Amino acid sequence: MNERIRVREVRLIDENGEQLGVVATPEALRVARERNLDLVEVAPMAAPPVCRLMDYGRFKYEQTKKERDARKNATKVELKEVRLRPKTDDHDINFKAKAIQRFLEEGDKVKVTLMFRGREMAHPQIGRAILEGLAERVRGQGQVERMPLLEGRQMHMILAPLKSKTPPPSAPIPASSAAPS
Repeated sequence: MNERIRVREVRLIDENGEQLGVVATPEALRVARERNLDLVEVAPMAAPPVCRLMDYGRFKYEQTKKERDARKNATKVELKEVRLRPKTDDHDINFKAKAIQRFLEEGDKVKVTLMFRGREMAHPQIGRAILEGLAERVRGQGQVERMPLLEGRQMHMILAPLKSKTPPPSAPIPASSAAPS
């Protein structure tokens, strides 16, 4: 920027985006001072480097404002966790399934953890069946992002909310082609 530009000549672009051609760096600095603007190097790897006349303070302000707006509009997805055991009763599993559905409707991902103890480790297929049954129950609200995976004494599955797709509007049936009653 300004005096920090050490090359002999630059391709100059004015504040309106029009090219002024290849000029010597001192000449470009003089033009920038006359217009009360800064000389900013925008493409340093080009031959010759490309510099633009702009109000650098205003440019930085607008850039931070755009970044702030982008962060404000970004959706933050949380990862909720639901824990189960292989001996969990059907009623309790139904209760947990309702909680999972609520989390998915709110747009959060859900990590379902099934914890094994002692001799329960000998029957991981029971845990897999429970997790797959949960995935079937919430199929309308979510999809399986990561299939059940046994890690040590725990089996994990991650469910993600469905991508919201707006269905295309259905075309009305013209009255002339409708079947007579």
